[in-house]
Amino acid sequence: MSAAEAIPLKVGDYKTDLKPVWCPGCGDFGVLNALYRALAKLQIEPWNTVVMSGIGCSSRLPGYVATYGFNSVHGRGLTLAMGIKTARPETTVVAVGGDGDGLAIGGNHLIHACRRNLDVTYILMDNEIYGLTKGQTAPTTPTGDKTKSSFYGNPEPAFDPCELAIATGASFVARGFSGDMKTLSAIIVRALEHHGFSFVNVMSPCVTFRGDNQYKLMKEKLQNLPEDHDATSRPAAMAYTREDGVITQGVLYDVEQPSLLDKLEEIRAKSLAGAQEPTTEDILETFYPPF
Repeated sequence: MSAAEAIPLKVGDYKTDLKPVWCPGCGDFGVLNALYRALAKLQIEPWNTVVMSGIGCSSRLPGYVATYGFNSVHGRGLTLAMGIKTARPETTVVAVGGDGDGLAIGGNHLIHACRRNLDVTYILMDNEIYGLTKGQTAPTTPTGDKTKSSFYGNPEPAFDPCELAIATGASFVARGFSGDMKTLSAIIVRALEHHGFSFVNVMSPCVTFRGDNQYKLMKEKLQNLPEDHDATSRPAAMAYTREDGVITQGVLYDVEQPSLLDKLEEIRAKSLAGAQEPTTEDILETFYPPF
């Protein structure tokens, strides 16, 4: 069957028989459905796609998507995603996880994924709490908030995941809200289309440990990026980080840069062509420089 004769993939083609076990009202349902819609919109082949995760409520997501997938250990979803993309560059690779998984134990991996700019899309579901382990303070928990591990209020400053991603080299950074399906789906479509590391921070309410009113509170704060926003400007993107009292959704930063694999392919081509081929003396001097 030719590509022109192929039967179009529908949203249902990306669903598995497993039913999500998230709490009723969890924002991750919205993220999952937005991902379904984005995959169908782009007609991404499930058999050429991998979804990776770490540990946490949101990290259950690979089991609900009819692609290849793996639920790894805490904070390590991105490391495996990087390995897959390096070994199989033709594969669409998506990593998912929560703010605790991706910003605490997995924070160092996020930094290096950003700077290497491999062609991977990372969707971080930010509920500002450790949901799976019953409501402890997480890296994005607002200062002063009372949690299971901070009876008198969280004494630590929270950090903005988008600020971290922009600062450490991600070439695509966006913020979305699981309660706005249309906008979130469009953001994920753009992230999947982007060549390079795409980071999507999704505000995904935890109604169990953050309160039943989280959707209402976030919708009141929600605003869209202005139409004249310059997504190629790092200072312009940074202006929408560390926000107080508002949540700005949209593509904050979007630039075209060579990925790590692009750069490695250039090195490989030079090596095979014999350009600047090192001599034995050159190699030895690398390890034993003259004094």
